[in-house]
Amino acid sequence: MSLPIVPIAIGVVLIIITSVFFLISSKRAPVLNKDEFKKFPLIQKTILSHNSGIYRFALPNPDDILGLPIGQHISIKAEINGKEIVRSYTPTSNDAEKGYFDLLIKSYPTGNISKYIAELSIGDSIDVRGPKGFFEYVPNQVTHFGMVAGGTGITPMYQIINAIINNPADKTQVQLIYGNQTEADILLKKELDDIVAKHPQIKVHYMLDRPSDNWTGGVGFVTPEILEQYTPKVTPKTQLLLCGPPPMVNSIKKAAVNLGYTKAKPVSKSGDQIFVF
Repeated sequence: MSLPIVPIAIGVVLIIITSVFFLISSKRAPVLNKDEFKKFPLIQKTILSHNSGIYRFALPNPDDILGLPIGQHISIKAEINGKEIVRSYTPTSNDAEKGYFDLLIKSYPTGNISKYIAELSIGDSIDVRGPKGFFEYVPNQVTHFGMVAGGTGITPMYQIINAIINNPADKTQVQLIYGNQTEADILLKKELDDIVAKHPQIKVHYMLDRPSDNWTGGVGFVTPEILEQYTPKVTPKTQLLLCGPPPMVNSIKKAAVNLGYTKAKPVSKSGDQIFVF
């Protein structure tokens, strides 16, 4: 017995339309907008120390992605004491994590945006615009990253490291020097130590200005000797990434040139052998 052709055809068309709609809806556009600020609510706080924490902000839908390229940052705006303040931050999360983004914030009593975020309650929103920045991460574009970070300057390094270890095809090796005042100030230490234990291509050397008596890591400033010992040898396929307090960054830029790196430009561009976030 033959079946009616028209109902079958209509059914096939409906299946096709439904499938196309599902594919389109499952591939949502990135949420970030570089031209306008958008609001994102705080949904979780994870306190790390007396003045630092990880703050999680929700995206509009559970399967949304922020749309931030690895190594780039966002602008956060707030009105503080009657003035509009804008500061840049790099999330520790990336687009492999859907529905939210995380900010590692270290706040100070005299801070502006950092203090503002630390005082938010669950449900409060922040204004975000982006992406910003000139760094363009491409797997295996270099063979080695040398990284030097100070304090919250760890955030772009951490994001890049996570991108590397989550991509089995990425063979990029990393040697990170991470400086802080005290051991309690070391942000993401447990996470970094876990990464080092599981991924031999990642190495971390900690430096402290004020170590305790039982500290076994490095002590003092990042000298040219420390830089030479704990970062990769300079080759055309080596890139040095810097993020931290300006005095630290300026001294390392000078020391790096003596080791054979091309002199850093006033404003770093993607592909520069020395890139300052």
